[in-house]
Amino acid sequence: MPPVQWDKLFVFTVSPFELFLRGSIIYLLIFVVMRILRREPGTVGIADLLMVVLIADASQNAMAGEYHSVIDGIVLILTIVFWNYALDWLTAKFPTIEKFTFPRPIPMVLNGKALPRNMQKQFVTQAQLHSMLREHGVDEVSKVKAAYLEGNGQLSVIPYEGEDEEKVDPTDRRKKKTS
Repeated sequence: MPPVQWDKLFVFTVSPFELFLRGSIIYLLIFVVMRILRREPGTVGIADLLMVVLIADASQNAMAGEYHSVIDGIVLILTIVFWNYALDWLTAKFPTIEKFTFPRPIPMVLNGKALPRNMQKQFVTQAQLHSMLREHGVDEVSKVKAAYLEGNGQLSVIPYEGEDEEKVDPTDRRKKKTS
């Protein structure tokens, strides 16, 4: 068994600034790519997990170069944690950034009817939609006033309150006249 090279274990082999720069570039690139790909409804699937693992493996050399020190790895990990925290902080402070970091809800159902175009854009099948509606205690699309795919991938459902309720467009902001 080869001996531990103590003289190299806690010494920078790559400039900390270069590690920060590499980590920043790769983190922001992956963040943008993940936002373009949008989100999957519900939980993370096996394909999503595989994609994240492959991105991590493929980006490792781009981020780290040929470092051999524990300190180099720590700086890189702290850089990624920094950007994760920084984007969360910026999102909380600036609504413009929130529009990019947390996508707007997308309607999947309005007035008891599924919206096939939106479902197709988000890769949601009829079976997936029905499954998500059942999780909210709704057994038919016709019983849903509105259902939105939220930025976190979850479906929010607004069922009709009663049978007598008039079907209205929830995006219509005009007030109804009462006679």
